[in-house]
This record gives sequence, C-alpha cells and structure tokens, in this order.
Amino acid sequence: MTRLALISPLALAACAPPVPMAEDFIPDYLGVETTALDTDLVQVNVSMTKAQSEKDVRNYAECAVVRYALDRGFGFARHLRTNIEEEGGVWSADAVYTISPTLPDGLATIDAEVTAAACEQSGIPMV
Repeated sequence: MTRLALISPLALAACAPPVPMAEDFIPDYLGVETTALDTDLVQVNVSMTKAQSEKDVRNYAECAVVRYALDRGFGFARHLRTNIEEEGGVWSADAVYTISPTLPDGLATIDAEVTAAACEQSGIPMV
C-alpha cells in the first residue's frame, strides 16, 4: 500500500474549501452618504460587502440617488460617472448624478419612480 492510501477520505475533505452558503451571496449594505454639489448635482457614496460584481454597487448608488431625487421633488436623474473600488471584501462607489424635474437629455437617464419600485422589489435600500 502507498502512503497516500493511508490518508483517510475525511482528512482530505478537511482540506477542501468550505461550501458557500446562501447567506454568502446576500449583500450587506453598509451605508449611503449624499452630498449636494449644486442645486441639480449630487454625489453619492455607498459601501457594501458581498457584492457579486460592480453592477451590485452601481445599483446601490442608483437606488440612493433616486430616493434623494424623489425626496426633493425631482422625478429624474442622469448618471454622470461612477468610480468603484473593492478592498478587503468591501466594495465602495463614488457616483455623481444630475437630478431634474423633467427627463434630461442623454443616454444614462433614470426615471426615479420606476427605479425606486425596482429597488424596493430587489430589496436594495434607498436610504
């Protein structure tokens, strides 16, 4: 018999990485900070863990800006830029949007009420 044959299957199983659990994939939203840069320009900073991709972080920032817009009587936003970083499992985004009462020009427009409903349905906090 070889030496490898003497190692029990249980000992080999102990070396295997743990099986991911469902809670490993449920995002943990750590907070939002919004700053008015002008009357129609807002910066949103968000952070979270367990993001599966940059898209999760972008969605969190978008949900935050629509709440900000709706709270101020604006029905629309337009995405200008987003910077995303991940460090030690914590994802963060620094995003800038314009907000307006009417549909703005541009390709990256956001209908605040429609997006707020989608955020609520997805369980993404807007505060």
